[in-house]
Amino acid sequence: MNATDLQVRSRRTIATWLFTVAAMIAVMVVVGGLTRLTDSGLSITSWKPIHGALPPLSVAEWEEEFDAYKQIPQYQKLNKGMTLEEFKTIFWWEWSHRNLGRLIGFAFLVPFLVFLALRQVERALVPRLLVLFVLGGLQGALGWFMVASGLTERVSVSQYRLVAHLTLALLIYAAIVWTALPLWRGMWPAARREHALFPWSLAVVALVFVQIMLGGFVAGLDAGLTYNTWPFMDGRIVPEGSFGSWLAPFEDVGTAQFNHRVGAYVLTAAVFALWLAGCKRSLSEFAQRSAAMLLAVVVAQGLLGIWTLLEVVPVWLGALHQAGAVALLTAAVVHAFALYVHGASAQKAPAFTAA
Repeated sequence: MNATDLQVRSRRTIATWLFTVAAMIAVMVVVGGLTRLTDSGLSITSWKPIHGALPPLSVAEWEEEFDAYKQIPQYQKLNKGMTLEEFKTIFWWEWSHRNLGRLIGFAFLVPFLVFLALRQVERALVPRLLVLFVLGGLQGALGWFMVASGLTERVSVSQYRLVAHLTLALLIYAAIVWTALPLWRGMWPAARREHALFPWSLAVVALVFVQIMLGGFVAGLDAGLTYNTWPFMDGRIVPEGSFGSWLAPFEDVGTAQFNHRVGAYVLTAAVFALWLAGCKRSLSEFAQRSAAMLLAVVVAQGLLGIWTLLEVVPVWLGALHQAGAVALLTAAVVHAFALYVHGASAQKAPAFTAA
């Protein structure tokens, strides 16, 4: 096997690993949504990065965890009288969320060290992978920072910190997918041959992030439990009392939900315009397929959002809508990548320089 073939094979192996980590992050985002939807995020009141990997193993340990939960406002104001068995239900959601985060850290770090030891990681790729790992660690710390906001005075976590936690998770996810795509095609770095529509595809990716952040404020404020009609909000286009202050988009339920609705309309229109522009220009087969997929996903996600709203956000629909957000981000990133390498085929680099 010559060096070039070895290089391409190594790149595909690394891409498979990165796609696996990205899939785990996608599951993590959905589990995080379920944790929020079931009001489970404050059930574990301490951050134990090592010891916390083990759940309570005895009745005494369960009572200790439950007693700690009884000290916070959420229990005292909302869940007073909850039984131990009811507490265990919300505990397992949060415990699963935290341990999935630990598992993702190991799934990233251990193979990375193995690939380094085998000299399969090209030098130019090492800094990016290190940055991704550091961001993953910061994401864990940000998660605890979010939880801490609900342990003293509030009965839920700060919507600002929740949005920050969700956004960073999806930024890491998008960066991993963007890194893995050229490796899967046998290229590193990606053979840059931008299509004229590439900047517009980046604008769509940015709109997806904005829409996800707006959805995060809806989730953080439980704004989806109000104005459960469509297309109007209690018979009005703009709900009464909206935009009463400059903080209203982040703290008023009607304003937050209105912004999320408008964001969905703007994003859908932008994706349709990008798809239509692509139909009138020469695109690679990869870009054509990814454009069609992006359009299909944004329409499906919009319809799913309406359904979720009309049903007053049942847990399973809320989780499905969150999964749809990840699918939409994925489709947007893949289409942007397709336009980034428009006309470029998988090319073999002339030399293999491993770390």
